Amino acid sequence: GPGRSDALIRACAPLDEDLARLAASEEWAEREEVTWSEDRLSARRVTTVGAIEVRSVPLERPAAREIAGVVRSLVVDDPGLLVWSVAAGRLRDRLAFCRTWLGDPWPAVDDGALVESFDLWLGPDVGEVRSGRALRSLDLEAALRRLLPWPHAARLGDVAPERLTVPSGSSPAVDYSDPRAPVLSVRLQEVFGWSEVPRLADGRVPVVLDLLSPAGRSAAVTSDLASFWDGGYRQVRAELRGRYPKHDWPVDPWSATASRRPRGVR
Repeated sequence: GPGRSDALIRACAPLDEDLARLAASEEWAEREEVTWSEDRLSARRVTTVGAIEVRSVPLERPAAREIAGVVRSLVVDDPGLLVWSVAAGRLRDRLAFCRTWLGDPWPAVDDGALVESFDLWLGPDVGEVRSGRALRSLDLEAALRRLLPWPHAARLGDVAPERLTVPSGSSPAVDYSDPRAPVLSVRLQEVFGWSEVPRLADGRVPVVLDLLSPAGRSAAVTSDLASFWDGGYRQVRAELRGRYPKHDWPVDPWSATASRRPRGVR
């Protein structure tokens, strides 16, 4: 009777799919099942009657939205699965700088924010991902640019330029890894004659100059060139001109000609 757990089946007959579909049409269901295991994506089409799996067949081309959902879950659990190229990392740092100093609508690009905006910036690229290798090969630099609203995308080069041209004519890259204080590393001889450091974020933020010796080692760090030329430069000059006699160490750095190379070298 109802509620008994000791019922005994004394006779049964095989039930084919057509009969099962007829007998339990309301319980019949089909779904795509996409999973990630051992660094690969697998997919199958599953047919069930209630909780009973009737049939399972591999899927060659699962729906892109199903793949995107699985990849999104992976990235939510471990943002480190995304591999940032040097170029993508630099763009991310520049956007973080813009967000820090200018706020909306410059996008937030920390791990949490990127997970929340996953569908917008990375969703269009993950519908064909089938393996960890493909996931790690995604072009994150191009994907990040989807977060930039127009016309801010066109202004990025002015607000947070990738490189800055110095008096010698060279254009070293700006390091935005600390969004509060962008750093430009450049040999000291290349900035003779510069009276002020450039200011970024629409004039809000002075660049920090990491002034290098001819060997590429940090000799001084400043955001105030005027004070450095009138003060700290004298000590740097006294310490380094004997070590690097082929390089210019003028008494008056204000009027000296900036140079990329030692005297006599073109």
